[in-house]
Amino acid sequence: MAKFLNSSGTTYHLEELIKNASDRLIIISPYLKLNERIKELLEDRNRLKIDIRIVYGKNDLHPEEINWLKNLTFIRTSFCKNLHAKCYLNENECIITSLNLYEFSQVNNNEMGVLIYRNEDAKLYADTYEEAQRIIRISDEVRMSLEKVVEPDNRVETKLSSDSPSQSSTISNPTEVTTFNYSKLTTAKLAKELGLKTQELNEKLLAAGYLQEQEEELILTDAGRAAGGTSKRGKFGEFCLWDSGMVI
Repeated sequence: MAKFLNSSGTTYHLEELIKNASDRLIIISPYLKLNERIKELLEDRNRLKIDIRIVYGKNDLHPEEINWLKNLTFIRTSFCKNLHAKCYLNENECIITSLNLYEFSQVNNNEMGVLIYRNEDAKLYADTYEEAQRIIRISDEVRMSLEKVVEPDNRVETKLSSDSPSQSSTISNPTEVTTFNYSKLTTAKLAKELGLKTQELNEKLLAAGYLQEQEEELILTDAGRAAGGTSKRGKFGEFCLWDSGMVI
């Protein structure tokens, strides 16, 4: 029988669900931002070569966390547009909940969840698993990396890339190390240079973790700054400027 979970119960059972995964683990959460405890548990499952799929809608990882995730070879990440579901599954149980993975949600918010055991609610578990698989199928698998880029004058900068079939730009080799051109462009002008609509570029910047939505505004993240973006305040609110040679 399904079990109701409050905030502390959801946090406890989520950790147990990850810790007890022996075959597969699916994490579906709108925000790709992980607290230290979740990172430790994922590292442990990765050492045991457990198949781990993480589906997210927005990337809030810092640059150093991008490289941390890159080194976990048995974790695959996928971007799903308009994702709002929060669901966590292993081969024996699943949790459907309001809980996000980041620290603030687990410490400060009032959360609810439902724990479903496969051996007690086989149909309910199967339905949840099938929906999770559907979300994975409609998502684009993403490979993220943070690479050092050497300027002609030997300065070292960083370039954050998030590559998937729908997110890559017109660059033929998106993993190629490329130097930045430091001429700054607005998002609209950069979109035009890349042959995209402004909305399409904003979606790519959100998916890559360069921007995040905050009170209906798009705010530059630390990852966006590491990639060469700068934030300005105009009379209509905050806007961003980007390097003209930026690779997304």
